[in-house]
Amino acid sequence: MTRDQIFEFFRRLAEANPAPETELAYGNAYQLVVAVALSAQATDVGVNKATRALFAKVETPAQMLDLGEAGLIDHIKTIGLFNAKAKNVIALSRLLVDEYGGEVPGTREDLVRLPGVGRKTANVVLNCWFGQETFAVDTHILRVGNRTGLAKGKTPEQVEAKLERRVPAPFRLGAHHWLILHGRYVCKARTPECWRCPVVDLCSYRKKVLAPPKGRKAAA
Repeated sequence: MTRDQIFEFFRRLAEANPAPETELAYGNAYQLVVAVALSAQATDVGVNKATRALFAKVETPAQMLDLGEAGLIDHIKTIGLFNAKAKNVIALSRLLVDEYGGEVPGTREDLVRLPGVGRKTANVVLNCWFGQETFAVDTHILRVGNRTGLAKGKTPEQVEAKLERRVPAPFRLGAHHWLILHGRYVCKARTPECWRCPVVDLCSYRKKVLAPPKGRKAAA
Protein backbone atom coordinates (compact mmCIF):
# COMPACT_ATOMS: atom_id res chain seq x y z
CA MET A 1 0.00 0.00 0.00
CA THR A 2 1.08 3.56 -0.67
CA ARG A 3 1.10 6.22 2.02
CA ASP A 4 -2.12 7.72 0.65
CA GLN A 5 -3.80 4.30 0.54
CA ILE A 6 -2.83 3.59 4.15
CA PHE A 7 -4.30 6.91 5.25
CA GLU A 8 -7.53 6.15 3.39
CA PHE A 9 -7.58 2.61 4.82
CA PHE A 10 -7.64 3.87 8.39
CA ARG A 11 -9.85 6.84 7.56
CA ARG A 12 -12.60 4.48 6.45
CA LEU A 13 -12.22 2.18 9.45
CA ALA A 14 -12.27 5.21 11.75
CA GLU A 15 -15.36 6.61 10.06
CA ALA A 16 -17.21 3.34 10.70
CA ASN A 17 -15.98 3.11 14.32
CA PRO A 18 -14.73 6.47 15.66
CA ALA A 19 -13.93 5.23 19.18
CA PRO A 20 -12.60 1.67 18.98
CA GLU A 21 -11.74 -0.19 22.16
CA THR A 22 -10.89 -3.65 23.38
CA GLU A 23 -13.78 -6.07 23.81
CA LEU A 24 -12.29 -7.37 27.05
CA ALA A 25 -14.17 -6.25 30.16
CA TYR A 26 -12.17 -4.62 32.98
CA GLY A 27 -12.51 -1.94 35.60
CA ASN A 28 -8.93 -0.89 36.26
CA ALA A 29 -5.36 -1.39 35.05
CA TYR A 30 -4.81 -4.52 37.12
CA GLN A 31 -7.97 -6.20 35.87
CA LEU A 32 -6.91 -5.32 32.31
CA VAL A 33 -3.55 -7.04 32.82
CA VAL A 34 -5.30 -10.13 34.14
CA ALA A 35 -7.89 -10.18 31.37
CA VAL A 36 -5.31 -9.85 28.61
CA ALA A 37 -3.11 -12.52 30.20
CA LEU A 38 -6.10 -14.86 30.33
CA SER A 39 -7.06 -14.13 26.72
CA ALA A 40 -4.10 -15.98 25.17
CA GLN A 41 -5.54 -18.76 23.00
CA ALA A 42 -9.03 -17.87 24.22
CA THR A 43 -11.82 -15.62 22.99
CA ASP A 44 -12.65 -12.29 24.58
CA VAL A 45 -16.22 -13.52 25.04
CA GLY A 46 -15.01 -16.56 26.95
CA VAL A 47 -12.67 -14.50 29.11
CA ASN A 48 -15.41 -11.99 29.92
CA LYS A 49 -17.74 -14.76 31.04
CA ALA A 50 -15.06 -16.15 33.35
CA THR A 51 -13.97 -12.81 34.78
CA ARG A 52 -17.42 -11.35 35.43
CA ALA A 53 -17.74 -12.95 38.85
CA LEU A 54 -13.97 -12.85 39.45
CA PHE A 55 -13.67 -9.10 38.96
CA ALA A 56 -16.68 -8.50 41.19
CA LYS A 57 -14.54 -9.94 44.00
CA VAL A 58 -11.02 -9.04 42.92
CA GLU A 59 -9.92 -5.51 42.03
CA THR A 60 -6.32 -5.51 43.28
CA PRO A 61 -3.28 -7.81 43.27
CA ALA A 62 -3.58 -8.19 47.05
CA GLN A 63 -7.16 -9.38 46.73
CA MET A 64 -6.05 -11.89 44.09
CA LEU A 65 -3.42 -13.25 46.48
CA ASP A 66 -6.09 -13.57 49.15
CA LEU A 67 -8.27 -15.49 46.71
CA GLY A 68 -5.38 -17.86 46.00
CA GLU A 69 -4.58 -20.10 43.07
CA ALA A 70 -7.30 -22.64 43.80
CA GLY A 71 -9.92 -19.93 44.14
CA LEU A 72 -8.79 -18.34 40.88
CA ILE A 73 -8.97 -21.67 39.06
CA ASP A 74 -12.59 -22.04 40.17
CA HIS A 75 -13.36 -18.84 38.28
CA ILE A 76 -11.32 -19.44 35.11
CA LYS A 77 -11.55 -23.20 34.58
CA THR A 78 -13.65 -22.66 31.45
CA ILE A 79 -10.67 -20.92 29.81
CA GLY A 80 -8.01 -22.90 27.99
CA LEU A 81 -4.70 -23.47 29.80
CA PHE A 82 -6.36 -22.30 33.02
CA ASN A 83 -3.85 -24.03 35.33
CA ALA A 84 -0.82 -22.33 33.79
CA LYS A 85 -2.64 -19.02 33.55
CA ALA A 86 -3.67 -19.19 37.20
CA LYS A 87 -0.06 -19.74 38.26
CA ASN A 88 1.04 -16.75 36.19
CA VAL A 89 -1.71 -14.47 37.51
CA ILE A 90 -0.84 -15.31 41.11
CA ALA A 91 2.88 -14.83 40.37
CA LEU A 92 2.38 -11.48 38.62
CA SER A 93 0.12 -10.35 41.45
CA ARG A 94 2.84 -11.21 43.96
CA LEU A 95 5.41 -9.25 41.96
CA LEU A 96 3.11 -6.24 41.72
CA VAL A 97 2.57 -6.28 45.48
CA ASP A 98 6.22 -6.87 46.37
CA GLU A 99 7.92 -4.52 43.91
CA TYR A 100 5.37 -2.04 42.58
CA GLY A 101 3.24 -1.23 45.59
CA GLY A 102 0.28 -3.03 44.05
CA GLU A 103 0.24 -0.66 41.07
CA VAL A 104 0.54 -1.62 37.40
CA PRO A 105 3.69 -0.06 35.92
CA GLY A 106 3.43 2.12 32.83
CA THR A 107 6.48 0.98 30.87
CA ARG A 108 6.90 -1.98 28.56
CA GLU A 109 10.13 -2.95 30.28
CA ASP A 110 8.40 -3.31 33.64
CA LEU A 111 5.27 -4.94 32.25
CA VAL A 112 7.12 -7.74 30.48
CA ARG A 113 8.78 -8.63 33.79
CA LEU A 114 5.40 -9.85 34.99
CA PRO A 115 4.89 -13.62 34.64
CA GLY A 116 2.65 -14.41 31.69
CA VAL A 117 2.96 -10.91 30.24
CA GLY A 118 4.68 -10.76 26.87
CA ARG A 119 5.18 -7.89 24.47
CA LYS A 120 1.68 -8.15 23.01
CA THR A 121 0.00 -8.05 26.43
CA ALA A 122 2.21 -5.15 27.48
CA ASN A 123 1.30 -3.24 24.33
CA VAL A 124 -2.42 -3.75 24.98
CA VAL A 125 -2.09 -2.41 28.53
CA LEU A 126 0.02 0.54 27.43
CA ASN A 127 -2.49 1.41 24.73
CA CYS A 128 -5.79 0.79 26.49
CA TRP A 129 -4.91 2.09 29.95
CA PHE A 130 -1.98 4.44 29.54
CA GLY A 131 -2.99 5.88 26.15
CA GLN A 132 0.28 5.08 24.42
CA GLU A 133 0.54 4.56 20.66
CA THR A 134 1.42 0.88 20.63
CA PHE A 135 0.59 -1.93 18.21
CA ALA A 136 -0.38 -5.19 19.88
CA VAL A 137 -0.04 -7.74 17.09
CA ASP A 138 -2.17 -10.83 17.56
CA THR A 139 -3.17 -13.47 14.98
CA HIS A 140 -5.84 -11.17 13.53
CA ILE A 141 -3.45 -8.28 12.94
CA LEU A 142 -0.77 -10.63 11.62
CA ARG A 143 -3.27 -11.95 9.07
CA VAL A 144 -4.75 -8.57 8.12
CA GLY A 145 -1.34 -6.95 7.83
CA ASN A 146 -0.10 -9.60 5.43
CA ARG A 147 -3.31 -10.20 3.52
CA THR A 148 -4.05 -6.54 2.77
CA GLY A 149 -0.44 -5.53 2.16
CA LEU A 150 -0.62 -2.96 4.94
CA ALA A 151 2.25 -4.48 6.95
CA LYS A 152 3.77 -7.72 5.75
CA GLY A 153 5.92 -9.86 8.02
CA LYS A 154 6.44 -13.44 9.10
CA THR A 155 6.39 -12.67 12.81
CA PRO A 156 4.36 -10.37 15.07
CA GLU A 157 7.52 -8.38 15.72
CA GLN A 158 8.05 -7.76 12.01
CA VAL A 159 4.45 -6.66 11.49
CA GLU A 160 4.61 -4.44 14.58
CA ALA A 161 7.74 -2.74 13.25
CA LYS A 162 6.05 -2.12 9.90
CA LEU A 163 2.96 -0.67 11.57
CA GLU A 164 5.14 1.52 13.75
CA ARG A 165 6.67 3.04 10.62
CA ARG A 166 3.60 3.17 8.40
CA VAL A 167 0.52 4.10 10.44
CA PRO A 168 -0.11 7.86 10.15
CA ALA A 169 -0.42 10.06 13.22
CA PRO A 170 -4.19 10.59 13.37
CA PHE A 171 -4.80 6.85 13.61
CA ARG A 172 -1.96 5.49 15.71
CA LEU A 173 -3.81 5.22 19.02
CA GLY A 174 -6.75 3.27 17.63
CA ALA A 175 -4.96 1.37 14.87
CA HIS A 176 -4.55 -1.98 16.58
CA HIS A 177 -8.20 -1.97 17.69
CA TRP A 178 -9.44 -1.29 14.16
CA LEU A 179 -7.21 -4.04 12.76
CA ILE A 180 -8.22 -6.61 15.39
CA LEU A 181 -11.92 -5.91 14.92
CA HIS A 182 -11.55 -5.96 11.14
CA GLY A 183 -9.81 -9.33 11.31
CA ARG A 184 -12.28 -10.72 13.82
CA TYR A 185 -15.48 -9.73 12.02
CA VAL A 186 -14.68 -9.07 8.35
CA CYS A 187 -11.25 -10.23 7.22
CA LYS A 188 -11.75 -13.66 8.76
CA ALA A 189 -9.19 -16.44 8.61
CA ARG A 190 -11.09 -19.05 6.60
CA THR A 191 -13.32 -16.91 4.42
CA PRO A 192 -12.67 -13.18 4.32
CA GLU A 193 -15.96 -11.37 3.82
CA CYS A 194 -14.63 -9.09 1.11
CA TRP A 195 -18.14 -8.46 -0.22
CA ARG A 196 -18.82 -6.22 2.78
CA CYS A 197 -15.33 -4.88 3.42
CA PRO A 198 -15.04 -1.07 3.44
CA VAL A 199 -11.42 -1.18 2.28
CA VAL A 200 -11.65 -3.95 -0.34
CA ASP A 201 -10.43 -1.69 -3.15
CA LEU A 202 -7.29 -0.79 -1.18
CA CYS A 203 -6.42 -4.39 -0.32
CA SER A 204 -3.80 -6.33 -2.28
CA TYR A 205 -5.24 -9.79 -1.47
CA ARG A 206 -5.50 -11.72 -4.72
CA LYS A 207 -8.13 -14.25 -3.67
CA LYS A 208 -10.87 -11.81 -2.72
CA VAL A 209 -14.26 -13.35 -1.95
CA LEU A 210 -16.50 -10.81 -3.59
CA ALA A 211 -19.80 -12.63 -3.09
CA PRO A 212 -21.10 -14.41 0.01
CA PRO A 213 -21.25 -18.23 -0.12
CA LYS A 214 -24.64 -19.68 -0.94
CA GLY A 215 -26.95 -19.54 2.03
CA ARG A 216 -25.15 -16.64 3.65
CA LYS A 217 -26.63 -13.16 3.68
CA ALA A 218 -24.69 -10.43 1.92
CA ALA A 219 -24.91 -8.06 4.91
CA ALA A 220 -24.12 -9.03 8.49
